[in-house]
Amino acid sequence: MSDTAPVSVPPPTQHQLALMIWVAVFPTLTVINLALGDWLHTMSAVTRTFVLATIAVPIVIYGVMPRLHRLRARLITGRA
Repeated sequence: MSDTAPVSVPPPTQHQLALMIWVAVFPTLTVINLALGDWLHTMSAVTRTFVLATIAVPIVIYGVMPRLHRLRARLITGRA
């Protein structure tokens, strides 16, 4: 059993959240564009944006952001 009490981590500031979202979204969109670029370039801008958002948003929200929140909490608390 651990003898350290859990540490409460405050929610990210507006600027921290903006940075975290950028760090999550930019690489995700880059990878999707590289992977599907040949297929996407045949679509109109609106359709291409719809496809990218439909793929990227779940990846960012359910995959990348939770990891970034855990990383932020470890950085703030100094725990590994």
